[in-house]
Amino acid sequence: MNRLRDPRWVLILSFLAILFGVPAVQTIREAVEEEGVLAVEAFPRSLSAAGLRTYEHTLESASWAAKASRPWFQLAQFAGLKDGGSKAIVARDGWYFYKPGLLDLVARSAPTVSPAGDTNDPVVAILHFRDQLAARGIRLVIMPVPNKESIYPDRLTARAAHLKGIIAPRTAEFQRRLNDAGVEWIDLFAAFRDARLESGAEVQPPLYLRQDTHWSPRGVALAAQTAARRLRELGWVQPGRVRYGERPAPVQRLGDILQMLQVPDLEQRVPPEAVDCIQIVQRDSGEPFRETSDAEVLLLGDSFLRVFQQDAPGSAGFAAHLARELEQPVQFLVNDGGGSTLVRQELSARPAYLTGKKVVLWEFVERDLGLGREGWKQVPLP
Repeated sequence: MNRLRDPRWVLILSFLAILFGVPAVQTIREAVEEEGVLAVEAFPRSLSAAGLRTYEHTLESASWAAKASRPWFQLAQFAGLKDGGSKAIVARDGWYFYKPGLLDLVARSAPTVSPAGDTNDPVVAILHFRDQLAARGIRLVIMPVPNKESIYPDRLTARAAHLKGIIAPRTAEFQRRLNDAGVEWIDLFAAFRDARLESGAEVQPPLYLRQDTHWSPRGVALAAQTAARRLRELGWVQPGRVRYGERPAPVQRLGDILQMLQVPDLEQRVPPEAVDCIQIVQRDSGEPFRETSDAEVLLLGDSFLRVFQQDAPGSAGFAAHLARELEQPVQFLVNDGGGSTLVRQELSARPAYLTGKKVVLWEFVERDLGLGREGWKQVPLP
């Protein structure tokens, strides 16, 4: 009995209770729910390293103890250590960054080829898509959107305070290959960097949202101006006759990076960001901008096309601002997180989007060069 009063034995017994008690309770819960014991059902047939890792991750994701405790551990990390976990980086002056995107930005990875022979090379996929559109008399222009950390590295650390934009080696190589292949693309990297270097730029609203992976209303407007100017320089879009107006449409937005933290009662700890959006409206009727199927320009892209356009306040995103710059309507097809391949697969399944089109503007975020969902498949158009 005296041994049991020893603090070391208390720690040992507590550890053993957790070590054996949690899986025992998990097994009992699963058995009572009559859905099968996951530890048995999910056991890999092949005892390979990959199979065992998958088995471990499956058990971890289904654990009631992990689900119950994880948010509170994340809260302790966030509130006490300013640690955003696996998804977020808590940076300077209320700025947050998407950690997987930053890690991919500094990594070097060679294009991969699957056993079926499908390349995962973005330039090959772009050329394949361009040639298919050209056969239909449609021109393609690419618009890679810089990662937030590519434009604001100085918000990550004080050691980068002198930097107003960087180009990662893989991105520079991608741009060089686009030029060598004769692919037309819109250089938002230069446009955003130049905007940061302008006199008085630091007192202007930032080009990206502080709490979010996406661009701000100022970034949206600058991207639309840059894209419209390039399309006119190429002579691919003729001056339109539709006049659009604008009106203020402020919103409160809790950034997607903060939502990734899954911290309990987060909104009470970090207030939403005030965002001064500009909504585009029909000048004659005052109605918010709406896409039209008979437009000559089709936009393909990811959530950068969705933000402010389909999100609150609506009709204040890139599509609306580009229509205003071009003075003509546009149509768009958006797939969240799927700018590399999924949006083209969706277009292949809905070819009516190409009817009457003269130009396709394909937008995707820089991090998709390495992290694009489904990689960079060659998608045949019907």
